[in-house]
Amino acid sequence: MEKTELLSGTLDLLVLRVLNGGPLHGFGIAERIHVLSRDVLTVEEGSLYPSLYRMEEKGWIEAEWGQSDKGRRAKFYALTKGGRKQLANERQTWDRVALAIADVLRNA
Repeated sequence: MEKTELLSGTLDLLVLRVLNGGPLHGFGIAERIHVLSRDVLTVEEGSLYPSLYRMEEKGWIEAEWGQSDKGRRAKFYALTKGGRKQLANERQTWDRVALAIADVLRNA
């Protein structure tokens, strides 16, 4: 199956939504997005980690070192209270944009 690029601005929304289910390390986040999208979306490391660092700087997520299921040291990311608020805001924006796009496709 061909890779599908994420729309600009959607990666933060997807990461926040996935982390709403509990802490995950970077690879786990990328894998969860891939699985939940039914293998349509692939998040590359070169996009994921800058996004994680940016969201950590904004206080939306926090990171803590831990051990992965494979016994490796990994940084686990968790949603903060500010991240939950941002998720709600981004979800509302996404819903409005998706509806507008659907309207254009349906009515053009």
